[in-house]
Amino acid sequence: MIIGVPKESYPGERRVALVPAVIANLAKAGFQVVVEAGAGEQAGYPDAFYLDKGAKILPDRSAVFAGADIVAQVLCYGPNHVSGKADLPLLRRGQILIGFLQPLDSPEILQRIAQTGVTSFAVELMPRTTRAQSMDALSSMATIAGYKAVLIAADTLPRLFPMMTTAAGTVTPARVLIIGVGVAGLQAIATARRLGAVVSAYDMRPAAKEQVQSLGGRFVELPIEAKNAQDARGYGTAQDETFYAKQRELLGRVIAESDVVITTALVPGKKAPVLVTADMVKGMVPGSVIFDLAAERGGNCELTSPGETISAHGVTIIGRTNVASEVPYHASQMYARNLTSFLLNLVKDGKMRPASEDDIIRETLLTRDGEIVNSRVREFFALPELAVQGAK
Repeated sequence: MIIGVPKESYPGERRVALVPAVIANLAKAGFQVVVEAGAGEQAGYPDAFYLDKGAKILPDRSAVFAGADIVAQVLCYGPNHVSGKADLPLLRRGQILIGFLQPLDSPEILQRIAQTGVTSFAVELMPRTTRAQSMDALSSMATIAGYKAVLIAADTLPRLFPMMTTAAGTVTPARVLIIGVGVAGLQAIATARRLGAVVSAYDMRPAAKEQVQSLGGRFVELPIEAKNAQDARGYGTAQDETFYAKQRELLGRVIAESDVVITTALVPGKKAPVLVTADMVKGMVPGSVIFDLAAERGGNCELTSPGETISAHGVTIIGRTNVASEVPYHASQMYARNLTSFLLNLVKDGKMRPASEDDIIRETLLTRDGEIVNSRVREFFALPELAVQGAK
């Protein structure tokens, strides 16, 4: 089977779906790889590197789509709402599409993808099981984002992160608060600690306490309890407004004492909960920094402007989106390894394995034969049951 790697078309996207280092493993499994000219350049992988590993370089996007049995992308139509729609005429029935598809965002976009007849797999739907860990692209990109957010915040803060004893006296360490202890939050804690900050973290899931403490952080405990704090996949669940109001009231005191606040709280398929109000921002020390990693979903901070960095009440609020793309070399490397593991599990002897044989294939399968077939997605959007449940 031929895997096609087109150049990412979303503005500012610098990642590439496959890197040269994974081509040998794919070739051993019987795959051929074709790459659009220049697809890896912004990530640090020039065409010559692909050629050295046995890939074929094609001159344009249409040639890649036309020649590929499998199209591997980072941002497909969905997350790439700017230019992704232009790829729909290039897709064909029976072709396989793999990448980020934002399956819980827009049923209309999913229907358009389904109507092409393509068999698509959304990496966001990867089950959180031991066997699927090597394929978990969502966690890989969250790791990058958590790391990068701390570095950007440290560069923006007009203070030093570590404690220093100098001839001019002792410099006290910066105080960093991480809100949301998922993969991004845990990486943010580890990175801030390595830079010498005093780190605290909050998550409504009590189970996060041990993880925070294992990284040397202090777990902030609030006298409120979330109902069904996490779903079966381990992600935080949406709470009612009463819970969020109480949470904001109690968190305000901790935020006021922090030099840097990094927010990471997301609920799949929902707008990000507002955890930091304008009044909380007003109570922070001038020069403080908020990095809102939930900006793409509206933001955890009431004042966040997605895609922009603003100043309010003397506090810098960073609302950058697509943060993983700012570390394109290793983000591409990690993503490529995730996709390679997925492809080696998906295809055997040159044919796609039936979804009924494997829970990873079944749970990530999104569209097939003109229909949205994923049972979780159909339930989320209250779509009627299919006559034949292809994703079950």
